[in-house]
Amino acid sequence: MGRAMILGAQQRDLAELAARGRLRRLAPRQGTDFSSNDYLALAGAPRIAAALHAALDRGVSVGSGGSRLLRGNDPEHEALEEAAARFFAVEAALFFSSGYAANHALLATLPQRGDLIVHDALVHASAHDGMRLSRAASVAAAHNDAQAFDDAIAAWRGAGGTGTAWIAVESLYSMDGDRAPLAALAEVAARHDAMLLIDEAHATGVWGDDGRGLAAALDGRENVITLKTFGKALGCEGAVVCGAWVVRDMLVTRARPFIFSTAPSPLMAVAAQEALAAIADEPERRTRLHALIDHAHARLVPLGAAASGSQIVPLLIGDDAETMRVAAAVQAAGFDVRGIRPPTVPSGTSRLRIALTLHVDADAVDALAGVLEEVLR
Repeated sequence: MGRAMILGAQQRDLAELAARGRLRRLAPRQGTDFSSNDYLALAGAPRIAAALHAALDRGVSVGSGGSRLLRGNDPEHEALEEAAARFFAVEAALFFSSGYAANHALLATLPQRGDLIVHDALVHASAHDGMRLSRAASVAAAHNDAQAFDDAIAAWRGAGGTGTAWIAVESLYSMDGDRAPLAALAEVAARHDAMLLIDEAHATGVWGDDGRGLAAALDGRENVITLKTFGKALGCEGAVVCGAWVVRDMLVTRARPFIFSTAPSPLMAVAAQEALAAIADEPERRTRLHALIDHAHARLVPLGAAASGSQIVPLLIGDDAETMRVAAAVQAAGFDVRGIRPPTVPSGTSRLRIALTLHVDADAVDALAGVLEEVLR
């Protein structure tokens, strides 16, 4: 049997996606950065590089050599977890290689058979993948609608549900840039004795006192678990799950993405700890970014962009092919703005995702706005 016949289904699938304007390809970094999640420009910060050089000089290894439950549990991992627990004011933290792995582990491991997971309709793919492996049932609630979460739990209880309800949301959504109603959701969780899981991937570092995130006021509560990501505003890699000791112990004992994965590089733990110090020591980074957010909204909202109020500013186009045409034109003018299509976003909502970082200034935003005005005309 020839290779073409063996992979014929895959070839047909790719051809169909290409015809619909949904084929994905890797593209190099080029143009002014309006697409990365390096919001505070920490990925290339000299202080983080210096911390890594110092760690190498004192003998910290590049690789961990195994899973954390075997030989891979390095003192740098534990030092980061202790620092993160202090910084986010929680009992315990557990370091994962990525936010995806952490989110997946949380939802696949913690909810039990007979429980119910109520998740926001726009929650991240990693949460969906975790829920697919969970022993608990799951149901979607309308985006950012606290009453919908309340109603879903009440209906489940009314139908005889006796387990624990789990509420899974993001504090700041990655494609719309809008915020979850965390205070209202916390009230729902308290009313139903539910657990509240909050993914802070796009809020950590950018929002909250010292960059502790939008859920900082809830951190430390017995029924709250938060995920703080290092791979975005903190400029490195990995994430910590923050919560009670029982959460950490359960994940260490049962979470397959933790148990069966080689531990993250000890050097990345060093970088993440230095990044935590940086966001506390350098509040001017957030001040500059927030000013840029205000300026960008003033320039981009009149062109049709959503008034998200955050560093993520979506400009909805709708049609997949038209979205990619606009993105290509903007990229040709020297601006790295990416088109986002289904299934990353709901069908009919293809968009440009404009990310604001300290790699750009107000002049760059003005120049982008000028190009968009021409391309969209």
